[in-house]
Amino acid sequence: MQQNVNANEELNQKISEFCNHLAGPCPIAALSVADSQAIGLSNGKTTVQVLLVLKGFQPRLMSYPKLVEGKNVVVFAVDQWIFERDVDRGFLGEALASFLIFPYTAVVNAAYLRLQEILLKKRLILELLENIVIGFPELSYRIHIKPPYFMYEVMLNRVRVFPPMAYGVSNFLCGEANKENVALVLGGYMEALKELEKSKLIRFNDNGYVLISKKFVVQSKNPKVRLTNLSKNAPRALFSSVLGLFPQILNFLSQNTEAFSKLPVLPWKKEFNAARCFIDPQKYVFVPTSRGLVSLADKVDIREFAKKVLANGVYSKIKVEEFGGVLNDLYLIRASADHKEKKILVKRFKDWSGFKWFPLTMWSFGARNFVVLGASRLERECAISEVLSREGFRVPKVLHVNNTERLIFMEFVEGEDLSNNIRHIATAQSKATVEKELTTITQVGEIYAKVHALGVVLGDTKPENIIVTPQGELYLLDFEQASRDGDKSWDVAEFLYFSGHYIPLDEELKAEGIAKAFISGYLKAGGNVNVVKRAGISKYTRVFSIFTLPSILRVMSDVCRKTERRK
Repeated sequence: MQQNVNANEELNQKISEFCNHLAGPCPIAALSVADSQAIGLSNGKTTVQVLLVLKGFQPRLMSYPKLVEGKNVVVFAVDQWIFERDVDRGFLGEALASFLIFPYTAVVNAAYLRLQEILLKKRLILELLENIVIGFPELSYRIHIKPPYFMYEVMLNRVRVFPPMAYGVSNFLCGEANKENVALVLGGYMEALKELEKSKLIRFNDNGYVLISKKFVVQSKNPKVRLTNLSKNAPRALFSSVLGLFPQILNFLSQNTEAFSKLPVLPWKKEFNAARCFIDPQKYVFVPTSRGLVSLADKVDIREFAKKVLANGVYSKIKVEEFGGVLNDLYLIRASADHKEKKILVKRFKDWSGFKWFPLTMWSFGARNFVVLGASRLERECAISEVLSREGFRVPKVLHVNNTERLIFMEFVEGEDLSNNIRHIATAQSKATVEKELTTITQVGEIYAKVHALGVVLGDTKPENIIVTPQGELYLLDFEQASRDGDKSWDVAEFLYFSGHYIPLDEELKAEGIAKAFISGYLKAGGNVNVVKRAGISKYTRVFSIFTLPSILRVMSDVCRKTERRK
């Protein structure tokens, strides 16, 4: 070991002398040598990559290959101004700044290199957090992240844009490297995270998870952020390829004496295969459920979940059956033993496309845009369910999430959906029966007003999405179209006009009673009267005209438009 250390010191000394020669009159701002051994490339023929940062370097950027102590060495000389902009904003697609992502040995000005490393990692962390917010706009408020995520995701991103890096990176990530080197790289991210915490862009919870601040979530939802993030990959790929390919070719030629007769063993072919052993960064990203945090990398399927959660000695008989579903696949897991039964509902979110999606588009055109991607709808279901549960609303407990297969496992709520109550109103002969059912409708209005007060819009408020338990409790269901700061008037309109679907011709008074009962509860709980008034405009009645009789729609919309503020 000591012999290797001495050899490295001698090599670094020779490299330093060569760099002094290259610098000429330009002062050396920093000099570092990539630690090939730390990323599993300790072969004596491996090309050594060197970063030389010079003040006032007129060529701005040059590469110099040289044989030093029997080793192929490539020195990347760069002007300090160029290098710092590559660190600060990815001026060269981080082709040179990436030297600071992987293990390196600082030969000149270690403090400067460490400062630039932290600046770079802060920016890269923010970019990854922005991507999380873009990918999980509703759930990002509650996502829990372990710090290693940032290290693994940054390295894997480099492989995605420049696959020839795969072999060395996979060696580093999969444990062949010294654990001290991994800890050293992670230490830079930890320092960067602590600085971001001081800026209140993130926070650490008591268990060491990183949570994204609401301030950062809001600013990251700006459409310009998505465009900026997408635009970064092009220069990153271009410059990484141009600057990274040269040492790769040297590695190939130096390690294969009969290079051109053995083209199938090109290093980058091996590196593509090596990518299989990468650690999945998503295993360090978690979403909350009623049973604790679940990793986004979790791949437990329906039967595995049934065995894992239910087959614990209490339940001996487990059955999985289809439970209907048109736009999504629904399954019911039944577990029984000794006259006891436990039910779990499983929903698989399918992408809506083609003929499944076209009728919905035509139906809601001009009034409502639906979320069509299964992954996005799953994310909303998890996020809004968690928000409402935390605020005390009755919703089915989310037991588990399989983000890969787009599965959500939920508590099964026994009861009947609210459409049955509305049918009772439609067919009731006694005034007492109608008044009893209208009391439930008033409670629904109160619940929706309280949900809206949180800034949450449910998006799909048809009566079938409310379960009335045998005890009379009201449970809200189906949040895959829910969001923050959406169209509250749509929620009011959809509930009322879908309810009107069950009211027959010549029963306009009952339709009027439903609308007034709901609106009364909505305003009583603090709902905005303008939200109700707007629900009566033709933009919404047109959409529901294919479900509900025109006379019923007219009565309900008139009640909405004529609603006055509570005194």
